Order: sequence, then C-alpha cells, then structure tokens
Amino acid sequence: MLIIGIAGGTGSGKTTVVNQIINELPPDEVGVISQDSYYKDTSHLSFEERVKINFDHPQAIDFELLVSHLKELKKGNPIQQPVYSFVEHNRTGKTITTVPKHVMIIEGILILTHPEIRKMFDIKIYVHADSDERLIRRLKRDIAERGRDLDEVLNRYQTTLKPMHQQFIEPTKEYADIIIPTNRYNTVAVDIVRTIINQKLKV
Repeated sequence: MLIIGIAGGTGSGKTTVVNQIINELPPDEVGVISQDSYYKDTSHLSFEERVKINFDHPQAIDFELLVSHLKELKKGNPIQQPVYSFVEHNRTGKTITTVPKHVMIIEGILILTHPEIRKMFDIKIYVHADSDERLIRRLKRDIAERGRDLDEVLNRYQTTLKPMHQQFIEPTKEYADIIIPTNRYNTVAVDIVRTIINQKLKV
C-alpha cells in the first residue's frame, strides 16, 4: 500500500489536487481519508462550547485514532471512518466503512504536524496558495456549505485561522517531498506525483 499525505492551508486547493491525482488512476485502486473526519468527539460539550473550540490547532485532531486506522489499513483491514458535522461542530455518531486500497490519500491542513503520521507517508505533498486566495475560497465554501455568515468567517480567519496557519501549517512545508502551487492548473506537479505512484504500484 502507498500512503500519500496532502497538506496545505485552508482553501489552498488540496481537494483540487486530490481530485486531479484520483482522476488519473483506476477508481478501485485509490481511497481518500480526510483529516476533517478525525476531529475529536465533543459530545460532552454544549453547542456554545463547541463553537469556541480552536479547530485549526493540532490538539483538535484525534491523531491517535487516525494512526491506529492507518495501521489497520496497512494490515489489510477495513476501518470505520467517523462522520463529522461542520454544522454541529461534532461527530455525528455514524461511520463510513473504508477498505484498504493500493493508494490511500490522507488530506488535511494539519496532517504533517504529527511526527508518527509523517513517518507513515510514502509521499508528502504540500499545496501552496497565497493568503488572499485562501481567504476568498474559505469565505465562499463556509458560507455556501457550512452555514456560516460573513462576519463569523472573517472573525475566525483573523483570530484563529491566520495565526494557526503561521504557527503550525506553514512550517510543515519543510517536511514535504513536493510543494504544489495551485494558482493555476498544475499539470506538471500532478504528473510527477502520478508517475511516482505508478512506479510504486508496479513494485
């Protein structure tokens, strides 16, 4: 099994890169796991308390569960991936059965911050976009898909997203094997990744 980690700031275009890689590979050979599924269970907190959580800090992620799930997949066992609700700021209690594939892509803003998970990645990718571009994408997504309003998104960006990005996410670039700028459709970088994947799959 080939495990690929794809990190980068919020709104950097990680999903686009993931899709570009997936589109070039047989569908039965690739699985994707989102770090977002592994936000810690916050059922013991009220909704008001959950809203105040800093979801852009590594402590918000249940890395222990993610590590154990990756180990199970490497052994050839299926896992029960948690389902997370951005509206409720909590896990839903439901899970998705995820079976091991030849290529497993793990994507999320904080996945390169965790040393044990970093060691499990065969390829580490960092997706880069400038901060203005990321803010615009975040605004569009959170308002359209996650039930946020403009003031809420801007406030969270200023108080949490930006400082957390600078403190935790941007420094993980140094661990990346490949840095992909997403200010345009980046066919060369994705071709390189695909070539590496195909070589590894043949071994």
